[in-house]
Amino acid sequence: MGQLQKATFAGGCFWCMVKPFDSYDGIESVVSGYTGGHTENPTYKEVCSETTGHFEAVEITFDPDVFPYSKLLDIFWQQIDPTDPGGQFHDRGDSYRTAIFYHDEQQKAAAEKSKQTLQDSNKFTKPIATLILPAKVFYPAETYHQDYYKKNEFHYKMYRRGSGRADFIDRHWGGHDK
Repeated sequence: MGQLQKATFAGGCFWCMVKPFDSYDGIESVVSGYTGGHTENPTYKEVCSETTGHFEAVEITFDPDVFPYSKLLDIFWQQIDPTDPGGQFHDRGDSYRTAIFYHDEQQKAAAEKSKQTLQDSNKFTKPIATLILPAKVFYPAETYHQDYYKKNEFHYKMYRRGSGRADFIDRHWGGHDK
């Protein structure tokens, strides 16, 4: 096993960003939490108040020799509406914006390249709005948010469908809805 690395992605509601990454060899963990803001150890309520500067995000610990960062980026893009600068689906506000938080210069270059490739693909008529930012301190969310799709399967599925995320993914990526 190689040296483990971190990848951090904000894709709107973090409940919907765990399952797509959670079932691959080489993915050691996927943790829901908060990053990018100025408040130490924020709570869910504080982040939702839009006063902390934090994004809802997931931090993925992975073995790049087994599951390369480029594949993580591919999965990430297929879980979001990358053209929406104001949130994701029914979740609006800065804490629900999309971002790739890079942990080193190689991740930054790969993220920028993947974003440009998506923009050049003309898959979307609007510009790609997802931010690429340096990683900051990541604060794990409260326990009840961790592995939400496993603990509350019915509510998770209803939320994904009701928020518009599942239909968007089906429409744009066909067959990749997890």
